[in-house]
Amino acid sequence: MKQAFFAGAIMALLSTTAFAADTYRPECYAPAPDTTSISYPAKDGPYKVAFVNGFAGNDWRIAAIQSAKAWAARPENAEQLAEFKVISVGNDSAAQIAAIDNFIAAGYDAITFTAVNPSAFTGVIRRAARAGTVLVPFDNVLDTDKIVQVNEDQKALGRLKAQTVMDLLDGKAKKILMVNGLPGNSTDRDRRVGMMSVLDKVDGLEIVEVVGNWDTGTSQKVVADALATHGTFEGVVSQHGTAGTINAMLAANHPIVPVGGDAENGVRMLMAENKIPGVSASQAPAMSAIALAAAIDLLKGHPLPQTIYLPIPYVYADQLAAGENFFPDLPKSFNTGTGYEECFKPFTPEELMGQSPDNN
Repeated sequence: MKQAFFAGAIMALLSTTAFAADTYRPECYAPAPDTTSISYPAKDGPYKVAFVNGFAGNDWRIAAIQSAKAWAARPENAEQLAEFKVISVGNDSAAQIAAIDNFIAAGYDAITFTAVNPSAFTGVIRRAARAGTVLVPFDNVLDTDKIVQVNEDQKALGRLKAQTVMDLLDGKAKKILMVNGLPGNSTDRDRRVGMMSVLDKVDGLEIVEVVGNWDTGTSQKVVADALATHGTFEGVVSQHGTAGTINAMLAANHPIVPVGGDAENGVRMLMAENKIPGVSASQAPAMSAIALAAAIDLLKGHPLPQTIYLPIPYVYADQLAAGENFFPDLPKSFNTGTGYEECFKPFTPEELMGQSPDNN
């Protein structure tokens, strides 16, 4: 029999900064600077858990769904789950909120999600609290301090890409191409802020921005259009879908320039094959599994940081090595961010590719 959440004690939000000693497994759930701790009264398992994805139209989101299912399939995790459901609802915050409300009404203990919009979830947070349902957003997180959220430092990820490109250009450039992500998401917003914090300091720099939706095909089209309109760029910063960006540049016979891109296998293959300088940095889709693990630990009563910052996996172009940090025998869409050693053994390609990205 599951223990009921106590009225008035649905969430204990501590007022102190979340240092390592304050939280459970700090080697995995590393607190962001100046964050607080959150804990809930413990409930007995096994638990009913759902993952409510939004947009599912790019390889990263597919890998995130596969990572979540791979985590749930491991025997030590499966025994803690009475039910596990995954659904994708598209890029509509009302549809995502409705889906979360449906799982709350169905008595689910925890729900993870990557939010369509960072500011539309105040009401559903209150409804989840009243029902005793733990919410754990990840990747595209919310503008709130009321629930635990799992992320990498998106501004730092943007800074890393832009700073690497500018360092390779000795801090000087006249024109840079910026390939942004899916509009309206906190992740897109924060990565751009991080990139601009570097690029805004470059005197006389023209920044041409296009919307790639974090998608390889979309990025290839919009970059091809940008090249036709704006000509040559001295460097490129890309949130995701960088393989499409590089392919568009190669097709246009654009000179090889520094690229700050993502960590899909195909990106690293292209960078190595064409000797493209820069950095390949990952927003690892396996953070979907960390969000599930965090939800279970919160249900067990463990305190966690309100904002968890996972490490940013990255490799510079001159460190790329086949069989070590990219894999010519695997699909180009395979994301090299397969897990976080600090939290659990990373997934094998077989574990991930054996999972369906469909709703269940």
